[in-house]
Amino acid sequence: MFETIVSFLHDIVGATDRTDDAVTEARVAAVAICNQVMAADGKVTPEERALVADVFKTRFGLDDAHLNALLEAGERAEKEAVDFFHFTSVLKRELPIDRRNAFVGLLWDIVYADGEKTEVEDHVIWRIADLLGVDGRERVEQRIAAEKRARERLKLDS
Repeated sequence: MFETIVSFLHDIVGATDRTDDAVTEARVAAVAICNQVMAADGKVTPEERALVADVFKTRFGLDDAHLNALLEAGERAEKEAVDFFHFTSVLKRELPIDRRNAFVGLLWDIVYADGEKTEVEDHVIWRIADLLGVDGRERVEQRIAAEKRARERLKLDS
């Protein structure tokens, strides 16, 4: 299922070099996990969506068409998912631990994008971090750093 979505979108964007393709299995898995974290508290805010779009656009240098294809692929994959394991196993296989740690930091940034953290979001990230092989101490350090970034951002917005 997941590979079919990636293959389909690979054809749509017309990339010939898979390493340069906007829609790779790891990127789709990352977006799907971001979507799951955004939806964990029962509401997806414009701030959360903007953060995810900005991160992927900037990180991979995507134009709007490739970004939209990636976001749509992640959304479709997330809707078909029954758990976190498929996505986290892809990321665990593809990313070294320092990048998985940073990814958990991004997930915390998503949680704090709307200015608050719920127990459900905390639990979802704990579960994802565990499946990614990110230890508890690192997960907490990433949360503290994201909370600090959110406070600084809110000060600037005031």
